[in-house]
Amino acid sequence: MKAYVAVDIGASSGRLMLAKRVDDQLELKEVHRFKNGFKEVDGHDYWQIDHIIDEIFAGLEKVKRLGFNQVDLGIDTWAVDYVLVGNDGQKLHDPISYRDKRTEGAINALTTKLSKQYIYEKTGIQFQAFNTLYQLYTEDKENLARTDKILMIPDYIGYVLTGNAVTEETNASTTQMLNLRQGLFDKDLAKSVNVNENQFPHLVDAGTVLGSVSHKWHVKYDLPETEVITVATHDTASAVVGAPGKGDNWAFLSSGTWSLLGAELNVPENGLDAFAENYTNEWGAYGTYRFLKNIMGLWILQCVRHELNDQYSFNELASQAEQVEPFKTFIDVNDDRFTNPKSMIGAIQDYARETNQFVPTSPGELTRAIYDNLSLFYANEIRKLSGILNKPINTLNIVGGGSNVELMNQLTSTLAGVEVVAGPSEATAIGNIIVQMITSGELENVVAGRKLIESSFGLKHYVPEQGKYEGVLTKYREFLNSVQKTAKEAV
Repeated sequence: MKAYVAVDIGASSGRLMLAKRVDDQLELKEVHRFKNGFKEVDGHDYWQIDHIIDEIFAGLEKVKRLGFNQVDLGIDTWAVDYVLVGNDGQKLHDPISYRDKRTEGAINALTTKLSKQYIYEKTGIQFQAFNTLYQLYTEDKENLARTDKILMIPDYIGYVLTGNAVTEETNASTTQMLNLRQGLFDKDLAKSVNVNENQFPHLVDAGTVLGSVSHKWHVKYDLPETEVITVATHDTASAVVGAPGKGDNWAFLSSGTWSLLGAELNVPENGLDAFAENYTNEWGAYGTYRFLKNIMGLWILQCVRHELNDQYSFNELASQAEQVEPFKTFIDVNDDRFTNPKSMIGAIQDYARETNQFVPTSPGELTRAIYDNLSLFYANEIRKLSGILNKPINTLNIVGGGSNVELMNQLTSTLAGVEVVAGPSEATAIGNIIVQMITSGELENVVAGRKLIESSFGLKHYVPEQGKYEGVLTKYREFLNSVQKTAKEAV
């Protein structure tokens, strides 16, 4: 029986998921989970990349102990971060996290030389301070001069495992350095940040066979024979492959640490309306584009929960939130202050005070404010998305951990006036595995993969509640316009 392993690594944890197809059902089992996070060293926040790789080998040893002597393996992680590799094939230092503060002001500094519209027309990628373009702009120039290869995080892991270096397209597109028309790294943008486009290994599509895990690792660890397939290595790209694609004119919401809301397109949309709303055209698997908006997501609640000493489960926080009156506090969840504050609770409360609103204090009030405002942001963006694409959005497919939050799912359905299809929660790992199955020939294409997903995993449906929360979205939009206008006047 063919077995597949998805290495799925997020900002706070990683895991190895084992999958096999039994009686036309996809069976999924977590075999290993480990903590992930960045560590401050000498004033910068670094990912512990060697720890991640050690944990992957520990997970593969567990897979072999379960009786699987031969597997395919795919790796997906977050985007934008990278590893600099020297001429000796070794990393120059651990990768710096996208949440590091080194890129503050980098967009403004770089766009005094190259206009935002020029960069957007080339790349179609939204402006985020943590994009690879701005990270490289602030990178140590001596390190760049010593760099032979620039590898995105999943590509670096694949390189360590196999010795083969590639740049997978779905993750590479998030760098804001790929030229939409040429399908290559843009020479002018690379030069503007003191790198050569050839420092990035050659681009490959999702579903490319990378190679077998090197013999030296089999000497050190008791591993199954493992062929590494370069899947859609950006976790959002894998999540979209793992979305059921239910309904006519459907949009997706990958809901986890980040929220990524958008539509799957066959051609990019980088016109003036998309530029004005800061939408992005990330490359997807099999020639598609993920036209989406990047939203802060459940990171805000994860930080609040941690500040409360992790004494409440997410289900307990949701239960407490349900007892609180809704929409007492409006928050722009994409405000920069929520990116990586010393205290997330303090940041929320300061925001409420500064805007003369109710200040949430209890766990339930804080959770309610977060779920309310994420739902409002989603509903507002669905309207914008519909307008940019000039078509109605009838169904929102929510995947990832956030698909389990019934309160937020129902709020989003009602506020946006769309049907919400929630699940699967493990869409990222599932999408990773679907690409492996297509590469191995077990599935014909993504359409067949999505049919397998629908038959294998329970999906929940939410429809708008009539007569509830009328006028709230309008008030929220007026609030956002007001605070954004005030912020611009202050500058």
